[in-house]
Amino acid sequence: MIRVVVVDDHPVFRLGMVALLDSLDGIEVVAQAASAQEAHEAVGESVDVVLMDLHLGDDSGVEVTRDLVRRLPLLRVLVITMREDDESVVASVRAGASGYLLKGASPDEVERGVRAVANGEMILGPKVAARAMATLTAGRTAVRLPFPELSDREREVLDLVARGFDNTQISRRLVLSPKTVRNHVSNVLTKLALPDRAAAIIRARDEGLGRD
Repeated sequence: MIRVVVVDDHPVFRLGMVALLDSLDGIEVVAQAASAQEAHEAVGESVDVVLMDLHLGDDSGVEVTRDLVRRLPLLRVLVITMREDDESVVASVRAGASGYLLKGASPDEVERGVRAVANGEMILGPKVAARAMATLTAGRTAVRLPFPELSDREREVLDLVARGFDNTQISRRLVLSPKTVRNHVSNVLTKLALPDRAAAIIRARDEGLGRD
């Protein structure tokens, strides 16, 4: 029996997904959640798969995924979202998601996705798989890594700051909460001993960030 938790802040979609999964042999929905807090409360060691939306009100499904997988390394997360952009796919995979489907997926595709990730496989929808793999591969082939004292996420935020994005735009692009973005910007300024955002932009561009 595959024990599943459905996390989505849209009740109609969530209830429909619960009904679908409960109708399938060998799959049992043990809980559902509409927020990050509810997800953390609902997901424990007995859960095999979490179906995760990326937008949970003010919370980010990517961050919830990262926290859950860190706490429960054997847990499998299958993202189901409306977003098919490269940034959302890559952010989800880097956070530890084992699969990524669009909400337009058919019932058969959802069933295959749940069973596949429960079996330890990686599942990406056909529209996003090739682009996601290309982006991940490109990220690994950088010749020189600027600001090695920064984490990958902090460097990613700094790059977007250098491109002129504000915190709200960065949060949408990286599928993070605005509070998390503010924290990353603050950490960058502290680690690089910079007084403000303007100085960070200048320093980042000097190191090659903020360019297309």
